[in-house]
Amino acid sequence: MKSLIILILLSAQLLSKDKLNVLFIASDDLRPDLGCYGNTIVHSPNIDRLASESVVFNKAYCQQAVCAPSRASIMSGCRPDTTKVYDLSTPLRSTLPNVLTLPQFYKQQGYETISVGKIYHHNNEDKNSWTQPSWKGPKGDWRNYLNPKYKHVYYPTPAPAWESQDVDDSAYKDGQVVDRAIQHLDQLKSSDKNFFLAVGLVKPHLPFNAPKKYWDLYKENFYNPARREWPQDTPKIAKMGWHELRAYTDIPKDPYSGKRLSKAQDLKLRQGYYACISYIDALIGKLINKLQETGLDKNTVIVLWGDHGFKLGDYGAWCKHSNFEIDTRVPLIIKAPGIKHLKTDSLAELVDVYPTLASLTGHKVPQHCEGSDLSKVMSGQHKGKKAAFSQYPRGKNMGYTVTDGKWRYTEWYNTSSTLVGRELFDHSQGSIAEANLAHKPEFRKIRDQLTKTLNKGQGWKEVKLAMINN
Repeated sequence: MKSLIILILLSAQLLSKDKLNVLFIASDDLRPDLGCYGNTIVHSPNIDRLASESVVFNKAYCQQAVCAPSRASIMSGCRPDTTKVYDLSTPLRSTLPNVLTLPQFYKQQGYETISVGKIYHHNNEDKNSWTQPSWKGPKGDWRNYLNPKYKHVYYPTPAPAWESQDVDDSAYKDGQVVDRAIQHLDQLKSSDKNFFLAVGLVKPHLPFNAPKKYWDLYKENFYNPARREWPQDTPKIAKMGWHELRAYTDIPKDPYSGKRLSKAQDLKLRQGYYACISYIDALIGKLINKLQETGLDKNTVIVLWGDHGFKLGDYGAWCKHSNFEIDTRVPLIIKAPGIKHLKTDSLAELVDVYPTLASLTGHKVPQHCEGSDLSKVMSGQHKGKKAAFSQYPRGKNMGYTVTDGKWRYTEWYNTSSTLVGRELFDHSQGSIAEANLAHKPEFRKIRDQLTKTLNKGQGWKEVKLAMINN
């Protein structure tokens, strides 16, 4: 009898080990400026190495180009009109108290679910979905923190928009977040439990603070926006200014007053953004190396994603907060055991990550998920969805956007559901558009077809159904 019990316990342990773990890596404000996305200037060797063994989605999009709504969507599997999270002040659980979140889903499957760094926008959000208390990092402003063992303690806000200290990687908060994640991997190695480990990096979010060695990688005019004016005939409702950039002490407060960034400021900010990319690239490399060192990589799905894009002077604007392609397009890289490297132009959305991970790890996709399972796309068995959707509120108006990979179309509605603006952009040559074509007769057929696909922001339902049926 004793031998039978031991055999049963060993069988249960082996069954547990056969399940796939998840390493879930988030980066704040990261646009697809990486070597694996064709950027020949940025230094991102570790992410590029991961990409060379992964499925790289060239055309992935967030659901809303600002932190809290985007993260609420990926973590819940629901779109903003379902989560009702449109701003930075609304926690997900205040609007969907009973939603089965991504970590909660894995917790129900018996996984150890751990969060370090910035995963949700708010502190201790979704705390019941984690098997351990979330660790956001050392106290202090999460954007600015520098380890107090150095001369600079964390900046209180307001603060300068950038900093370059000659310190090691763990001096700044993201380095400490990865150090904590590595400790968890050591602990998980000796555990019998499968895990969902979420690691949230705040860079390259403003302020652009990173160790000096990463700034030193970029000493020339390495990025020059292709267009510094809004696309011709862009409606006023679609435009935005500098948003959070204006909060920093060395930045003009009102870009509409005629006072602009100096050339030196302009270049310094771009240098800082790229330095922050290289900084987190090094940290991601350190994390993945640890995963390999423990041997856990053989049984772990790795997903790396950015919560939204970012403007670096493109269209004469900075930051995100719009429906433009450059704000909504994000990096999405997924490595799964048994799936070969693939770079695909198949459309993807961050809301697809939840159902895709559930499928890849051998679990049934929860019915509430509003995204699509992309696991068959990853294995080359499906060509993918025909459209991706985003939205953004502007005052009391809501802009709904659809893209088919080439054309990007937006309709703006007021509170009376009256159409108050349209945009149609051709992105066949890249992320920057030259003109709004929505009102040109020669593009009416394209506009009308996209209007039908968009269906006032509800067209995702038909697209999801088509993915299931095909």
